[in-house]
Amino acid sequence: MWPEGALLLLTLVQLVPTRGQYDMCKSLVSTDEGAVWEHYACQPKSSSMKEYMRIRVDPPGITCGNPPERFCTLENPYLCSDECDASNPDLAHPPQLMQDRERSGLITYWQTVTWSRYPEPLLANITLSWNKSLELTDDIQITFEYGRPTIMVLDKSLNYGRSWQPYQYYADDCMEAFNMEPKRVRDLNAASATRVICTEQYSRWVGSKNEKTVRFEVRSRFAIFAGPRLLNMDALYTRMESMKGLRDFFTFTNLRLRLLRPALGGTYVQRDNLLKYFYAISNIEVSARCKCNLHASQCVFEDDNLQCVCEHNTTGQDCNRCKKGFKAKSWKAGSYLPTPNGTPNTCSQAGTTSGSNCECNGHSNRCSYIDYLNIVTCVSCKHNTRGQNCQHCRMGYFRNASAELDDESVCIECNCNQMGSLHDRCNGTGFCQCKEGTTGVKCDECAPGYYWKQGCYPNVCDEELLLCQNGGTCYQSQRCICPPDFKGVLCQQSRCGDSKRCSSASMPALSLALLLLCPLLNILLGCATSAP
Repeated sequence: MWPEGALLLLTLVQLVPTRGQYDMCKSLVSTDEGAVWEHYACQPKSSSMKEYMRIRVDPPGITCGNPPERFCTLENPYLCSDECDASNPDLAHPPQLMQDRERSGLITYWQTVTWSRYPEPLLANITLSWNKSLELTDDIQITFEYGRPTIMVLDKSLNYGRSWQPYQYYADDCMEAFNMEPKRVRDLNAASATRVICTEQYSRWVGSKNEKTVRFEVRSRFAIFAGPRLLNMDALYTRMESMKGLRDFFTFTNLRLRLLRPALGGTYVQRDNLLKYFYAISNIEVSARCKCNLHASQCVFEDDNLQCVCEHNTTGQDCNRCKKGFKAKSWKAGSYLPTPNGTPNTCSQAGTTSGSNCECNGHSNRCSYIDYLNIVTCVSCKHNTRGQNCQHCRMGYFRNASAELDDESVCIECNCNQMGSLHDRCNGTGFCQCKEGTTGVKCDECAPGYYWKQGCYPNVCDEELLLCQNGGTCYQSQRCICPPDFKGVLCQQSRCGDSKRCSSASMPALSLALLLLCPLLNILLGCATSAP
């Protein structure tokens, strides 16, 4: 007999209408052995990420209002009655106005200082962070007031802002701005769906207040596989499994807008009215879902962070590792295939070997009993680990401080420079042991007083202590280039020690002196008749 609660849950599951794709992680089903849980690949629903994003604007002082400043509009550039004043709430334009809901109907916006320092570029960076891996599900939309930029770049980061890569370039002239041929997403095909393009679609001045939005077109890229109305999502999910990098292309932790040149309202900058050039953004819309590696159908906001509610015996902010005690095999992301339920790749409970339970931190599923030591040890540790419990890193690797012990990337290669290091091992923080004169984390730099040439060698000359003498010049710290009359490492020796060189070198000067004296000697010695 089934427990009453299980029967009720089973009834509820049976009454639920046909579920959407991948929105359930498990359901209770009836089998000959009784009610059992059936597991599926699952992911959270898409939602607006605007209210969760943290906004940072650079450089300092780029936001208008401190000190107060007047500005004009491109439509009426000589009516400069508007003002930005950070000390007045009615006239301030702080960054948080890019993500407010504007419930009163009044459009609010962040705004920069005007281009009063032209021709110095007017540059602004807007960094959006969530402290969570996300996956785009719809177009990114940025709404500009008073004209869209003529040049900008959308970047993304996959590692919380430690490094960046371009997502898309925008310019009124792609060749001039980025040396790229202009393209639209509709020009792409299945083979080029993840190509980074430059588009002129959102940057040219059209003179219309309605043309405010700049997009990063996600739906159009989905449509390459799922059709124009996205009715064939099975084809998209199937391609995400088979096409390397497609799922990662829509994944990010941070976004960044690099605003490089404001709207001009024409083809050139009017220097007599620079108050009409600035950036203003009223809204940034990012539709996405939490990346949970197909191991969660819910994502909650707790302790000021988004967190996957993990299933399938997984854990971590992105459900990116197996729970303790469920590491019989390596963690693996869920799979969209076979559609429509996918494969959950559930973490399974660790078993025992030779009658003993041995914890290998997910880096091995085999253990061996060593009789003479009376211990059980893990066998064939993977992921560059070693030790009885695969708890140490192999020689040439060091512990990744930001990763859990059971993470596949727990050990990072030292990558010591072969020319500059004594060996390929490093300490616990990744610093290699360097040869004399060599420095740097990887021993790939030279200390002061040394130069690099497949290793570091002491400077022969420099511009401070080892000066080339007698007019010599130092070439790449490796040698002095001496004038004709001097030699030596630092050009410190005269070549006149060689009598032949000195005499031959002085002959032209002597001949010139004789020719100058020739008119005088002509009278006394008859020089004119004997001169060659």
